[in-house]
Amino acid sequence: MVSTRDPLNAFLDYPDVAVPNAKDGPLSGATLAVKDIFDVAGYPTGRGNPAWERQAAPASRTASAVRKLLDAGARFIGKTQTEEFAYSMIGINAHFPSAVNAKAPDRVTGGSSSGSAAAVAGGLADIAVGSDTNSSIRAPACFCGLIGLRTTQDRIALDHTMPLSPSFDTFGWFARDAALYETVGNVLLGADRHAVQLARLFRLPSVEALILGDDERKAYESMLATVEERLGRPATPLPMTVDMDDVFGAFRPIQGFEAWQAHGGFITSQGAELDPLVRKRFEYASAITAADRQTAEEMRKIFRRDFAEALGDDGIVVLPTTPGAAPLKAWSTDELNRYALRSLKMTSLAGFLGYPQITIPLGAAGGAPFGISLMGPADTDRQIIALARRVMQA
Repeated sequence: MVSTRDPLNAFLDYPDVAVPNAKDGPLSGATLAVKDIFDVAGYPTGRGNPAWERQAAPASRTASAVRKLLDAGARFIGKTQTEEFAYSMIGINAHFPSAVNAKAPDRVTGGSSSGSAAAVAGGLADIAVGSDTNSSIRAPACFCGLIGLRTTQDRIALDHTMPLSPSFDTFGWFARDAALYETVGNVLLGADRHAVQLARLFRLPSVEALILGDDERKAYESMLATVEERLGRPATPLPMTVDMDDVFGAFRPIQGFEAWQAHGGFITSQGAELDPLVRKRFEYASAITAADRQTAEEMRKIFRRDFAEALGDDGIVVLPTTPGAAPLKAWSTDELNRYALRSLKMTSLAGFLGYPQITIPLGAAGGAPFGISLMGPADTDRQIIALARRVMQA
């Protein structure tokens, strides 16, 4: 169950266990919340599913990325709720009261890192750890007015972490403050292996075409103008046609095949409590064959080669993070599903490429937060964090 100690339904009601941290370090004084797919020694890892949680013994070790934050001085304050097996992006887990979006309480937080985003947006934590397979850092950050980075694929270790789709799973974190966000990046990332400075800005018309409506488009164009002004250069269309239906069409079978490999056994034997919407996703995943996955991987290899050639070593893409502000909680299931499909098409690009993408809380639509993103080549994570800070602080 969620904790009765916070009004945002962000934290889980696990018994308190001491989690050691360094007394001095670059993150000394900062509080840390951890999504409940990462092991923290002494705590169960519930994965957002009550049946799994009941049979989960307390972890004996802490995920190494979380350990780095503790060793840098961050103080652990609790584990946060996630959608079941992290296989959704709206932020509603049928087994728990929904996390509250402090910046727009009538709207969802986004998921699957829902509790982590709620904790930081509501001022309950300074830093919160999450994961991003296809938007689970970027969408909640965009919806809740936070900074959120999907890191380069495999840049940060995911040991002692629940897998969903290892080809796309990445570590990420939320923060409100750009300087703190950069400090966390310094602790986790080490030096960028991509040494070329990012200099050219590109747009992707096929991604921008997925923006919902006129108000959202005006908000996006205003944010784009701000990015161009603060980075001192115009954004031009990428010299390559990108069909987002094709990208997402190849992303899904890879993700689904791997999700079933990771969780199919448990769901088949003990998944009676699964949310029907999550069950439907796993049913789709169960029908994907190894041949389907291989065909998608071959398309991915060609696409990554062509995209890297078009972007060059010094290119950076400016793009909308999501189609608009967070969906309203009052929307029907069909409305939420339509929004999710549109959004997941947008966010699948960075995962398909393995590139880092950071969302910047620069705008608003419908009175709620709306973000813009920077996406760079692999291993430019610290560069794009620095560029995001420049955009926010200029």
